Amino acid sequence: MAINRDMEALGKVRSAIRDLFEYGNQRAAVIGRENVFDYSLGNPSVAPPQQVTDTMLELLSTREPVSLHGYTSAQGDKAARTALSDDLNRRFGLSSDPDSFYITCGAAASLTITLKALSCPGDEFMVIAPFFPEYRVFIEMTGSRCVVVPPDFDHFQINREAFQAAVNEHTKGVILNSPNNPSGAVFSEETIREVTAFLKEKEAEYRHPIFLISDEPYRELVYDGKQVPFLTKYYEDTIVCYSFSKSLSLPGERIGYIYVSEALADHDDVYAAVAGAGRALGYVCAPSLLQKTIAECVGLTSDLETYRTNRDLLYNALTEYGYSCVYPDGAFYLFFKAPMESSQAFCEKAKEFELLLVPADSFGCPGYVRISYCVSTDMVRRSLPAFKALMDACGK
Repeated sequence: MAINRDMEALGKVRSAIRDLFEYGNQRAAVIGRENVFDYSLGNPSVAPPQQVTDTMLELLSTREPVSLHGYTSAQGDKAARTALSDDLNRRFGLSSDPDSFYITCGAAASLTITLKALSCPGDEFMVIAPFFPEYRVFIEMTGSRCVVVPPDFDHFQINREAFQAAVNEHTKGVILNSPNNPSGAVFSEETIREVTAFLKEKEAEYRHPIFLISDEPYRELVYDGKQVPFLTKYYEDTIVCYSFSKSLSLPGERIGYIYVSEALADHDDVYAAVAGAGRALGYVCAPSLLQKTIAECVGLTSDLETYRTNRDLLYNALTEYGYSCVYPDGAFYLFFKAPMESSQAFCEKAKEFELLLVPADSFGCPGYVRISYCVSTDMVRRSLPAFKALMDACGK
């Protein structure tokens, strides 16, 4: 049968995260959900802000159905784009324009549209390990090459020497993700200044833009007073890909946006390419109800106290048990070195204690493990003896 074998392979082999999530569902059906300590999926456990729910109910009960549920402009409802622009201008001191925003079905759509818009034959896009595994899929499906910068194991910032060595005349873009999935690290202003200064030099040398693609679904999920540098203020050729999945706890609603910085070279052409890529990929418009909701709720954030509590419980307990953990300044992930040579073997061992942990090999970081702690605090507390028993079983 004549089908695309690459697509067949992607369909037959789930991501490591999704595969573990499905295993958890199977175990829960056998032993009960409360007996499975599922740290697999980055699925927010806290409720959306009440205003989000109230806004949806108000829209559904008062708006005329055709206008509420009908198509919006392909790039998104003008009122929603204006609200997004106003929010960024207020928070980051920008002068953005609503016509630089393209509303999408979440961060995955933002990234795939952006990569499709930028990619030409022979292009390379760089990712910084550890990185969200689907970046590789998104990049390679455009026909471009995915170049992985190895991790900075000391600080989980960016490996400067490896990064600079990887940039070449074929480099079209660099994906930066901060706060980071899976490490929870926040790239410091010093790191951002170093990266952007180097890229500016290379743009001048190669005489073509090198785009920074800022993947920001965790932008608001930071702790201890940490600040997330907003990249358009440091580098002109920046495209922001955002999702409300984490900040508003709406992962299943699929709503986000692309912001093409006005300072970007050939801004109008790049924005047109974004719109054209959305068209080519079949994104007619993002869900109308959600567009109208975020227009009223932009700038809100779900209650982060549960995540902060979970982070502190896990980090303090696991370090006490002997795990070597990266201290997370943001997102809702705890990253640690497996106390066995193989992180995959370690995560299989963890299943014996009903702990579902994700090996980080596909994140470009073999030997490490990701915990997604956007779960109930009760589950965290109940799981701690299992983490202790697991470490003891590893002979540590």
